[in-house]
Amino acid sequence: MVLSELADLVLPGACAGCGAERVRLTYGTCAACVAALESLRPRPALPSPPPPGFPDCVTVGAYSGALRGALLAYKEKGRHRLARPLGTLLAGAVAALAPRDRPVTLIPVPSTAAARRERYGDHMARLADHAARRLRAAGYRVNVVQPLRALPRPDSTSLEASERATVAVNSLRMMPRMSNPLRDGRSRGTLVVADDIVTTGATLAAVARRLEEADMQVTGAAVLAATELRKIRPGNCL
Repeated sequence: MVLSELADLVLPGACAGCGAERVRLTYGTCAACVAALESLRPRPALPSPPPPGFPDCVTVGAYSGALRGALLAYKEKGRHRLARPLGTLLAGAVAALAPRDRPVTLIPVPSTAAARRERYGDHMARLADHAARRLRAAGYRVNVVQPLRALPRPDSTSLEASERATVAVNSLRMMPRMSNPLRDGRSRGTLVVADDIVTTGATLAAVARRLEEADMQVTGAAVLAATELRKIRPGNCL
């Protein structure tokens, strides 16, 4: 914390959440945005309509305000210090899906090679690692694995839902010789897919399909944000 505060004094910058300048920052966000992020509570999210095979999904909040600003700053502006607080938020979404008494396998949605180059690393793998550390500190048994790789895929914004789903599935490949982490006496564990944003749900459905083809049963998906086009249902997460 001391190093964080010193860095903010020496290297002042705009708040990642709201863009305010010349304000005291904590891990890149101002006090108002910290309060907004800390007030978020995990809740179920469902695309409308959901694509076939879409897993149970928990989101931290809507893709707006401080959460949207922090995500964009982390992904697109290289503000990697935000990985820790965003990973903490992601851990809350995972905890809403995972009983504490069972081992948890956390699988981040893979990035393409081009995205990793542009973002100086795999942004979801980094977030998943921070989330896992937070969960372990809370008493969870968590393992982060990356059994999938992502191939380049064409822009799908103009495609129909079924076409978009096909493109998403075809862009994913299982890593060679990747074994099922829930086998060998661990079949009662919890497998959670992690992503940053859910929009149409095509990517999460495709990931779940590929994993289940490899006999890896997906319990659910934990995401940081759901776009405003998604229906976020109030109530309990489970």
